[in-house]
Amino acid sequence: MLRTRLRNTFGSAFALVVVMSAFALAVCAAAQDTAESVLRPPKGAQVAIVVFEDLECPMCARTQPLLEQASKTYNIPLILHDFPLGPGHPWSFQAAVMARYFDTHSKALGNEFRDYIFQNQIEITVMNLRSYGEKFAAAHKVDLPFVIDPGDKLAALVSADHDLGKAIKLEHTPTIYIVSSRNPNRPYVEVKEPSSQLYSTIDAMMKD
Repeated sequence: MLRTRLRNTFGSAFALVVVMSAFALAVCAAAQDTAESVLRPPKGAQVAIVVFEDLECPMCARTQPLLEQASKTYNIPLILHDFPLGPGHPWSFQAAVMARYFDTHSKALGNEFRDYIFQNQIEITVMNLRSYGEKFAAAHKVDLPFVIDPGDKLAALVSADHDLGKAIKLEHTPTIYIVSSRNPNRPYVEVKEPSSQLYSTIDAMMKD
């Protein structure tokens, strides 16, 4: 009787280990699939710049012009993802939602709004963010409704980007990658020092 109980206990424990191991492998595979789906060039491009940014991040504001210039210099896409950093940056999430609203008019307008926020970042607060949005909208003859995101669809897009960043273990902004379809063994490289490494990394990825 005791031997039967021990066998059953061991069998249950072994089954639990198998289940937990399978779950861990599935999580790792999902994370890998997410990285592979995010860190690759868009259709029609072999190399691209991918950046996860926070509109309240001072380093993002300093880096963005460099990324835009590199995109123009090499004629490669610059793909922006939202990664608002949370309580320490209290207005960044709402600013990203506003940018998504302007995206609905045109992607170029949304990106211009992001640049505008970076340029005025030091002056922006939770209390006056709306007024900056209104000034931008008026200057571009676009209506900014009182409720920008009534169904929370734009907020969901920002959150989805943030979740992608967490899935690939992002910890800071900006996080910048040069991604390529040219070399399957090295599909992406993170640029940790954009002022000194951005152009050389793009060159290396384009030669692969």
